[in-house]
Amino acid sequence: MREKTKLKIGEFSKMMQVTVRTLRYYEQRGLLIPDEVDEWTRHRYYSIDQMQKLKDIRDLQRLGFSLDEIKDLHEYDSHTPSIRQLTEKIKETEAQLQELIARRNQLLNWRDSRKKMKTMEKISIQSLPEIIVASHREVIPNYAALGPLCYEKIGPEMQRLGCKCPPPDYCFTMEHNKEYTPTDIDMEYCQQVEEMGQDSAIIQFKRLPAISKALCMKHVGPYERFYESFIEAFRYIEEQGYKVVGHPRTSYIDGAWNQDDPEKWLSVIQIPIQ
Repeated sequence: MREKTKLKIGEFSKMMQVTVRTLRYYEQRGLLIPDEVDEWTRHRYYSIDQMQKLKDIRDLQRLGFSLDEIKDLHEYDSHTPSIRQLTEKIKETEAQLQELIARRNQLLNWRDSRKKMKTMEKISIQSLPEIIVASHREVIPNYAALGPLCYEKIGPEMQRLGCKCPPPDYCFTMEHNKEYTPTDIDMEYCQQVEEMGQDSAIIQFKRLPAISKALCMKHVGPYERFYESFIEAFRYIEEQGYKVVGHPRTSYIDGAWNQDDPEKWLSVIQIPIQ
């Protein structure tokens, strides 16, 4: 009788190009139990037949089958999925493919939007589409309070409500004070979302109409210097014969959340005009 070939776990690992850690995990899951375990040394040995079994496991994983599904196949002595199982996996794969395509398109749009923003002239005239926003209006003590308000209050509430924000991320503020004040600022924060939600004590959903024409001006630097950009923007509006017809928006592109140096913060002031 021919002696059965036995491979130590390290040898088996090298030949099959699978880590020992993975083999031990498969053993714990009941997927690939060593053919023999030495009673005294506890050394694990694998057989030649288990090479094919491991290959089957890896092939099925590559085709999207979970370890639980693979285990079920082996427990029922069927190492090959049925036509029904393959059909279901094809349907799952097609759904995942559509999700990946949608994600890729969103990422492409986001990247192109970022490129456009970086290369945009300092002043441009653009149209702003109709959007749905999650809005929060509150009188804040000063401008420095806006960041904590977003991170600690608005963001968690939007997450609780299940808000989905389409890329590129579009958030902006509007001030409702009739005159400048460094304190007690009547601030409204708006974040674009995909659909109307259920209002809460913190968040109200609203649909903002399209703006056919808006002066958009890039502002680089801390928010305390917004007045410099407003001077330039309103001078341009006057020189070109435009008229302001709505509340200015301040859209935030780069800020404290991704840029430590305030001198590199990028915002866009958007002023409805006609």
